[in-house]
Amino acid sequence: MSNSNNKMNSYNIPLWYKANLSIEEAAAYSGIGMKKLYEMTERQDCPFVLWIGTRRMIKRKVFEEYINRQYSI
Repeated sequence: MSNSNNKMNSYNIPLWYKANLSIEEAAAYSGIGMKKLYEMTERQDCPFVLWIGTRRMIKRKVFEEYINRQYSI
């Protein structure tokens, strides 16, 4: 195994410690489907999406607060 693979493995951080999550991670973390998360983050007023170029990340704490306030999604 190369050194770069070892470095990547040493950065395995539990999802609940990450500040930002990928769509895939947010789906696993929340139980909300990826399709629904993509739909939710397309809105201009989405408070928990962080765009890095064309890549969307989910601000975990803001996402948790948002979900806690919702009755349905």
